[in-house]
Amino acid sequence: MTTKTKQLMYGTHAAGEAAIQAGCTCYFGYPITPQNELPEYMSRRLPEVGGVFIQAESELASINMVLGASVAGARAMTSSSSPGISLKQEGISFMAGMELPAVIVNIMRGGPGLGNIAPAQSDYFQATRGGGHGDYRTPVLAPASVQELADLTFLAFDMADQYRNPVLILGDGMLGQLMEPVIIPTRKKNEDLPEKDYILTGAKDRPARLVKSLILDVKEMEDHNWKLFRKYQRIEQNETRWESYNMENAEMAVIAYGTAARIARGAINRLRKEDANVRIGLIRPITLWPFPVRALRDAVKTTNDFFVFEMSTGQMVEDVRLALDGRGKIHFYGRPGGVVPTPAELARSMARHYYQSKRSRKK
Repeated sequence: MTTKTKQLMYGTHAAGEAAIQAGCTCYFGYPITPQNELPEYMSRRLPEVGGVFIQAESELASINMVLGASVAGARAMTSSSSPGISLKQEGISFMAGMELPAVIVNIMRGGPGLGNIAPAQSDYFQATRGGGHGDYRTPVLAPASVQELADLTFLAFDMADQYRNPVLILGDGMLGQLMEPVIIPTRKKNEDLPEKDYILTGAKDRPARLVKSLILDVKEMEDHNWKLFRKYQRIEQNETRWESYNMENAEMAVIAYGTAARIARGAINRLRKEDANVRIGLIRPITLWPFPVRALRDAVKTTNDFFVFEMSTGQMVEDVRLALDGRGKIHFYGRPGGVVPTPAELARSMARHYYQSKRSRKK
């Protein structure tokens, strides 16, 4: 993989260009703010590289176009925002059942319902629990910068092909609209992409193939579910990603992802500047599923306090609680509905819990 020089790009544009460099030749979508700049970018760029862009008549149509392109062997992509992703869930479940790769980008907005177009993190449950019907999972990548949005988009296409599974990228309205310097990852040759022995390209010179999710025999359906389950176990073993910051000798660990993690890092630096003895670190999940359980279980060996910060009412708290398995003390601070707190606001809440816990340990 080679790289180019840095360029200033919006998050949505960086995701689009990274997708093209990763070999994406098909984009199908339907407009919804705050992610419209991504399909707008793809509508211009894909024809330049011989790709296909279609603005479908609905979210349902667009996800099924992705399914059709994927079963024909193309690297395909769609994007939307919160309620639009809800409409795509049936197709995502179909693709998981058919073991078809695709990349789906969700630039989250405030909710529930139509909500607003402000940045939020209230789609965590939807993303990490499958979102649609049936026993299935999708890897969920949570970038925290424009550079990481580009890098993880590129990675998502490789992961989708490797595991024959849809991969979800979870950003928010702030990350999508943010403009930062970025180096777009590039591949030397798209001929390097893996061969696919399951795609439907006509059976004139080979035996017929069948790709389906309708399995009426219950024993066959059970076997298929266990096959998928074993694949999800491999994903958990191989693809869990996180970043640790100032966790050496930390007395409290902040857990945050995406835009919230950037705010948390600023709050931690602010507190450490005010008091050099403050020992607060950050664990930032990069994959929301698989969730970085091991990072938290390693931290709880030396840290008892865990401070979860989300731009929601606390959906990730559930995974933190499951990871800690009854150990440690969990604090939470959240701002739902599209409110984006400042590092100073967050630092006040972190400091209150940190010093209260420190006093309790001295008693």
